[in-house]
Amino acid sequence: MFIRRRRGWEIPESAATPEALVFGRRAALKAAGLASIGLPGLARAADFPAAARNARYEPGRAITAEREATTYNNFYEFGTDKGIYRPAQKLPLSPWTVKVDGLVDRPREFSVEDLIKAMPVEERVYRLRCVEAWSMVVPWTGFPLSALLSAVGVQAGAKYVRFETAALPAVMPGLRQSWYPWPYVEGCTIEEAGNDLSFLVVGAYGKPLLAQNGGPIRFHQPWKYGFKAGKSLTRISLMAERPKSFWEAIQPQEYGFWANINPDVPHPRWSQASERVLGTGERVPTQLFNGYGEFVAGLYGNLQRERLWT
Repeated sequence: MFIRRRRGWEIPESAATPEALVFGRRAALKAAGLASIGLPGLARAADFPAAARNARYEPGRAITAEREATTYNNFYEFGTDKGIYRPAQKLPLSPWTVKVDGLVDRPREFSVEDLIKAMPVEERVYRLRCVEAWSMVVPWTGFPLSALLSAVGVQAGAKYVRFETAALPAVMPGLRQSWYPWPYVEGCTIEEAGNDLSFLVVGAYGKPLLAQNGGPIRFHQPWKYGFKAGKSLTRISLMAERPKSFWEAIQPQEYGFWANINPDVPHPRWSQASERVLGTGERVPTQLFNGYGEFVAGLYGNLQRERLWT
């Protein structure tokens, strides 16, 4: 006769999580209608597309642990310390639109969802080098900026692209620091924008991009210092005149328009010859163009090495 001895930790089958919720989260969320009852974050995660990894840009370094990359962030709209990931959660990520205007044939306002459906979304593992001399490696999900520019049609007079970050005083306490020239603005040349490395990011680690990392959509050019990347974008404008970027307006002697990574050109207050790897604390030599020189060096022709920074 079979005798069952209870071990004290069992739970009744009726209390167990249904298998559908464990193995079919996407279907379960949709079936339960969670998107319509105030859980947009869960709905975004459930609907986020799986993206194939592009192996062309192997970083040559281990991917940074997700927790490190999502809890050590710069985002001055939420505060000046690295722990802004908690206050950043107040940023509403859906619905979200990005206006593309200026010298384009078909100006338009896109929802992030429409962009994800229409653009060639893929995963790319890129190095990110901060001007503060720390670095990380992140698996970003997104699409080339050039694909978006093709969709709107670039006019002949367009020479620069301007990126504008959201400015929402109700949830961004950093905007109270009135001495900063809000909103956060960055820019690049039309040639830089057309380089295949220039990437509009909508996700990281296979999930929708979190607010503290610049969600729901940000820009990334891995051969430039991180401050060149506009986060939580609301507007992309094509212009004939060069835009003045946020940090360039504040401290032009320290933060120039080009901001290409160059270990031989120090920041006025510290060396750029090495960097601290986030998560391990290891110091490694900084590479010119962050190691992406084979893809981007041709953009700059005979520019002096000093101008690669200023």
